[in-house]
Amino acid sequence: MEELYTLEKEVGRGNYGVVFEGRIAKTGERVAIKRLPCKNAECIELYLQELWAMKATAKKHANIIALHNYLLQTGKRSLKPLKGGKLPRHLVESVLKGRVVGRMSQRQERGSRSDSQRRTNSASGLQDRTNTLPSTPKRPPNRTRKRSSQAEDEQPLKCSALWLVMDYCDGGDLNHFLLSRPPDAQRNHDVVRQLSSAVAFLHHLGIMHRDLKPDNVLVSIQPNGPVYKVADFGLSKMSSDGQTDGNLTRKNFSSTCGSDFYMAPEVWGGLTYTAQADIFSLGVMFWAVLERITFLEEGTTREQLGAYVSKGRWLMPLGEALWENADLRLRIPMKSKTATPLPPTPGLAMCSLLSDMLSSDPDSRPPADQLESRVCAALKEDSR
Repeated sequence: MEELYTLEKEVGRGNYGVVFEGRIAKTGERVAIKRLPCKNAECIELYLQELWAMKATAKKHANIIALHNYLLQTGKRSLKPLKGGKLPRHLVESVLKGRVVGRMSQRQERGSRSDSQRRTNSASGLQDRTNTLPSTPKRPPNRTRKRSSQAEDEQPLKCSALWLVMDYCDGGDLNHFLLSRPPDAQRNHDVVRQLSSAVAFLHHLGIMHRDLKPDNVLVSIQPNGPVYKVADFGLSKMSSDGQTDGNLTRKNFSSTCGSDFYMAPEVWGGLTYTAQADIFSLGVMFWAVLERITFLEEGTTREQLGAYVSKGRWLMPLGEALWENADLRLRIPMKSKTATPLPPTPGLAMCSLLSDMLSSDPDSRPPADQLESRVCAALKEDSR
């Protein structure tokens, strides 16, 4: 194992995995370590999508969460680093077949556990200060392998989880970071600039995120100010040919996925859609950030940043409202807000850009490769 990690504490838990705060043992650098249990083919498909996207973007853009390392848990006490850019064959096969392949029988698993208990000189791959966690055992010296490397590759390893080692973001998610502080126009403008740059980079690489929302933007506190990073690529899709030279808008997708308040009208309607659906999601976020528009997450008292249409006592997601009525005119800025304190109302240029991003017609939204320059131009014009 090239690097050893120590788990400090759990910092997040979702439907698919658990995120821990950890450290690189040699340097003490803080990292986030995400454990993704491979319990069924659907989960494995999401994990591989996330891994593929993060490998493509690894450490190439300041506003996208960086992947430092990824490991395969092959047993209760075993972690195997994945090197050379190759993914385990049995994980890919699990996705194709729709079921987990390469599982050990209970007898094999018991034998494996007994064998691992007898190995007292194993190298620890991941350690917890209170509990014993997986380690990578060393092969006893002077033991030769009679099988060829090809035959060995054909022996599928049992995989219980993937571990992703990523940037640690000490500012939490965008909801927590912004709503725990007084409104600040400059901070809001930084969010808009940085996220438009991040999405432009993703689309240039042929990656559509498909779940852009404040919960999936993490904040790293730096000496020169906060850095906002797009994270959680579990629902992302990559074009098969990598870089698209701005043509991702012609790549069609059909799976309905995302989060209600940020989904584009065409996704709500179950139509095929393109990367322009990401631009709509980004528009919802930008409007909410610039005007500090919030709603309560259903069943909780937790505030979320997000724009919406009021229907009496009910709040309707923008995408759903526009799907029902494509001619609906959105009120930008949202004049009915009364909560204080509030940031300054967005200027005319930014309101016009938001209106374009939130168009019911995907082709009327600015493509990502133009969005960043339009954001900067609108903010500059409104500051005069």
